[in-house]
Amino acid sequence: MITFPDFKEKRILSVHAEYGHDSLLQLTNDNIRFVRNGEATNQISCHLVFAIFIIGDISITTALLKKLTAQGISVFFLNQNLAVKASVMAETGGNYLLRQKQYTETNDLVISTGIVQNKIANQEKVLKKYKKTYSEKVFNNAGKMLKSVKDREQLLGIEGSAGKEYFQSLFSDIDWVRRAPQTKEDISNLLLDIGYTYLFNYCDALLRLFGFDTYKGYYHQLFFQRKSLVCDVMEPMRPLIDYQLLKSFNLNQIKEKDFVFKNGRFEFKNGYKTSKVYSAVFLETINKRKEDIYTYVLGFYRYAMDDQKHKLPKFDI
Repeated sequence: MITFPDFKEKRILSVHAEYGHDSLLQLTNDNIRFVRNGEATNQISCHLVFAIFIIGDISITTALLKKLTAQGISVFFLNQNLAVKASVMAETGGNYLLRQKQYTETNDLVISTGIVQNKIANQEKVLKKYKKTYSEKVFNNAGKMLKSVKDREQLLGIEGSAGKEYFQSLFSDIDWVRRAPQTKEDISNLLLDIGYTYLFNYCDALLRLFGFDTYKGYYHQLFFQRKSLVCDVMEPMRPLIDYQLLKSFNLNQIKEKDFVFKNGRFEFKNGYKTSKVYSAVFLETINKRKEDIYTYVLGFYRYAMDDQKHKLPKFDI
């Protein structure tokens, strides 16, 4: 398990392999070295890295991969549209007590309700930060209903109702239609998918270092190859990405000329050059809140180990 003093010194490393160039990552004296066309262009100490996102095609040495996993560093391989295609995950194995508690937990509905309460509260905070006009009645009703939830289906309905009001109100000035995950039907949904993907994998890497089985969730049910626990834990953090997206629109960082509609979905027009810019925006957002994310996951770990002594943590947007 990674400790807070160690974690606070670490950062996300983003490596972009430009098309048409031979790119290589190798290990050199405990440093991660980036080599382009046979020449070393940059390097960083392994001790300063928590996770690596590699965008594009690249070669990587086995010596480096061994070092990274031994140091608790996960590696994610993305295409030029910033979709994760493969990963090499570091994790703390053998924490059977934690996993036993995961598998025998009987308070799934209590945990699920707490997660949704936290998420909806953060959504309303974002709306207030941007001074958006929204129906307070929707959020007030959600709060009242969450106090007497009977089952997961009712919880999903409450979350969905608040979420619809949230997105319509927050993105009312950017021609928002709806939240449509993975469809890439407009630029906003494409960018939200990217931001959520980075946040998802960051949480996955952190949860694994605590020893969790990230496939066993509480709110998100077991489903083949779905990391349900990661979906659970990141729910209250999602508004971080929403907040950054609207901020980027307001700062004119998002430009329509950077995208193209192709085969029924939006994608980056110039691949490497534009994906690098938008990738940096969301990774910086996560880096700024990394200590808060760590503290939240640590709280979740403590609660999972002993829910009599510790309370379900809350992530404050």
